Amino acid sequence: MTGVSPPTAGRRSLANRIDAATTRQLLDRFRDWLRERHLPITRQRDLVAQAVFATSGHLSVDAIHRRLRGLGHKVGTATIYRSLDVLVQAGLVRAHDFGEGYRRYEPMFSAGQHGHLICGRCGTVTEFSTDRMERALALIADEHEFHHQRHRVELHGLCRACREADIGAIVRAGRTR
Repeated sequence: MTGVSPPTAGRRSLANRIDAATTRQLLDRFRDWLRERHLPITRQRDLVAQAVFATSGHLSVDAIHRRLRGLGHKVGTATIYRSLDVLVQAGLVRAHDFGEGYRRYEPMFSAGQHGHLICGRCGTVTEFSTDRMERALALIADEHEFHHQRHRVELHGLCRACREADIGAIVRAGRTR
């Protein structure tokens, strides 16, 4: 999937940034994976991997491209797509399709299950995880004699900031009458 991601698309998460040690560990695992398969370890792959591993957000290809360009690196979008495909194959990055016309990518630094709250207006993606949800899903699977291996939970709607902006606009419109 390709498409242009909104320039203001926010990324919020359980942790906004991944610490340097975790980033280094993921990068080492990626290089080991490439070596085991006799694939080249290129500067561009390293840069893309570092850009993704340095955040726990959900980055689009455009966001990765802007980040790298902002750091003075010239990496083409085709190279970014190919590098992300390799990172996904390595199991170090997960691709998400939130119905926006493009994919977002997040590092797989933990095996924990989590859901996503997706704002349909500003594009903010907020991760959440709760034991209650996990228990409820296990109960549903048990009720249907279904062996639950994994799940994906996405809630689409409006974030607080967008709802408050709507309320503010309504209040301002009421004052101008």
